[in-house]
Amino acid sequence: MAKFRYSRWDGTQVGFDYDADSLLGEMTDDLLYHGDLNAAMRRLMQQGMQDREGRDMQGLREMLDELRQRRREIQERYDLGGVYDDINQQLDDVIDQERAGQQRRVDEAQAQGDERRQEMLQQMAAERRMELDNLPPDLAGRVQELQNYDWMDDAARERFEQLMDDLRKQLLDNMFNQLSQGLSQQSPEQLQRTKDMMAELNEMLRQREAGEEPDFQGFMDRYGDMFPGNPQSLDELLEQMAQSMAAMQRLLNSMSPEQRQQLQQLAESLLDDMDLRWQVDELARNLQNAFPQMGWGQSMPFRGDEPLPLNSMTGMLEQIGDIDTLENMLRNATDPSKLAEVDPDQIADLLGDDAADSLRELQKLAKTLEDAGLIEQREGRYELTPKGIRRIGQRALGDLFRKLVQDRAGKHEIERSGAGHERSNDHKPYEFGDPFHLDVGETIRNAIWRTGGGVPVRLSPEDFEIEVTEQISRSATVLMLDVSLSMEMRGRFLSAKKVAMALHSLISSQFPRDYLGMVSFGRVAREVKPEKLPEATWDFEWGTNMQHAMMLARKMLARQTGQKQIIMITDGEPTAHILPGGGTFFDYPPDPRTIEATLREVMRCTKDGIRINTFMLEESHYLRDFVERMMNMNRGRAFFTTPENLGDYVLVDFLEHKRKHRRAS
Repeated sequence: MAKFRYSRWDGTQVGFDYDADSLLGEMTDDLLYHGDLNAAMRRLMQQGMQDREGRDMQGLREMLDELRQRRREIQERYDLGGVYDDINQQLDDVIDQERAGQQRRVDEAQAQGDERRQEMLQQMAAERRMELDNLPPDLAGRVQELQNYDWMDDAARERFEQLMDDLRKQLLDNMFNQLSQGLSQQSPEQLQRTKDMMAELNEMLRQREAGEEPDFQGFMDRYGDMFPGNPQSLDELLEQMAQSMAAMQRLLNSMSPEQRQQLQQLAESLLDDMDLRWQVDELARNLQNAFPQMGWGQSMPFRGDEPLPLNSMTGMLEQIGDIDTLENMLRNATDPSKLAEVDPDQIADLLGDDAADSLRELQKLAKTLEDAGLIEQREGRYELTPKGIRRIGQRALGDLFRKLVQDRAGKHEIERSGAGHERSNDHKPYEFGDPFHLDVGETIRNAIWRTGGGVPVRLSPEDFEIEVTEQISRSATVLMLDVSLSMEMRGRFLSAKKVAMALHSLISSQFPRDYLGMVSFGRVAREVKPEKLPEATWDFEWGTNMQHAMMLARKMLARQTGQKQIIMITDGEPTAHILPGGGTFFDYPPDPRTIEATLREVMRCTKDGIRINTFMLEESHYLRDFVERMMNMNRGRAFFTTPENLGDYVLVDFLEHKRKHRRAS
């Protein structure tokens, strides 16, 4: 069942202030750089974020660090030797009580004047004192000897038996803290029921190992009250018990050999029922075989000086178990759906309310983006929707336009009006030669003003008002994006990809009649569909095949009308081309054959009326020579720029090109 925690509002309980756009914005650079939405979401979950008010939302990495710190605090606080110090102190108190009881009985006989009884008690007390003086120094030996000791003081005997019952229960609870409710009573009937339960559990483990289907429901009908965790399956039950036993085993592994031997001997002394001891050992072996990944051979380096009593061991082991479980769940949470399995209340208990609030927000990450229509799940993976792709492009466009002067960016305007079919919502008096797109309302209004009203309304040529229409221009652009390995190694890929997203957003929103195609090129070139642009990434091989990219761009533009251009963003000269047989040739420094093949493709583009504008991110000798030759053939333009101002040049040039084209129309 879901759990909720409420408190009185005091003005400080303010939730995180963010929306789907800000979440997508946090992931944009990561998404564009790596091209993987799921990986970008995973990294956002790992690193966290800040909301619009500057409040930190913890990521999983920070939570994991805090969980590990909590484990270190526990280990640096306790001394495992305290287990024996506490029990030894209680045994010393019982022995002192027994000695005092011996002397009291002797004194009582002396006070009664019964010399024979006094002499017998003195001799008995001397023998018992000798037994107590000769007790073994180790804890397990003392317990075993005292279990066979003939007590003279009834109160001391009862106290010792109660101590043994408490230790027996604590020891079993430490091994199986899931059974704490069932072992709360140590009556013979309850003990036999516990042994029967363990025997059936061992049998179910053997059945499962043999490929049979154990009767888990029948087992829970008989023994379900002994498991307060209310497991819903055999696997869940076994995992709970394995976690408890594995934690106890790790604690034993953390002790010195002498400490471990003492505790094991103490367990043998306390669990004097041979059948119970056999069932416990058998269950431990079966669980270790069934869950080898539980870290049975690991240890916990305790370095503190605070004694750890046996009755506190269960709580400490349970806390470390919770830390281990949460750490494992957070480490394996690769997407928000798996993170939903983590209980925020457990995080609150261990790390505080701020961490729990951060976890709740991370659990809603995917749903927030889905509800906003920015992502959707397809075949178990999250993918951007068309709306999400547009939103990323708009963000990239906004980032770049913030660097530009407002009036330089301009709009899709034209200096004169004329023939066309795009209405501008303006009107003017008719002049000879104008297209007769009559504005009826304005024409009648002019006639009424001229005649002063009345019917019928008689029109004259000077009343005619026509609608103003814009001339229509259309551009077809192919963006050629260099995705060779050097673009990533020199830190230029992200800036270039942002420009591609910004151009896509600009053209699709402001110039919907225009065409924008995209080609990525490394050792070979590929057409990139706009919906797949966020996933585009660099090639893991050397080679800059401009020839193949221009060939694809030319074929794409051949199907379009209007002014045609190629915008090429690259950081290197051509080093690869397509061979006549279809293979790829690569060499560096550039081979003359590669240069000639690329220039032949430039000539074909020029003949088809395609202008090539190049944005160079590297001012090398080879690249400059090649671009100059290309400009002489194509009459395009070249810009030497940097990743920081690449977007300024590309967008301003695109808009300037549009304005010139419209004026030329």
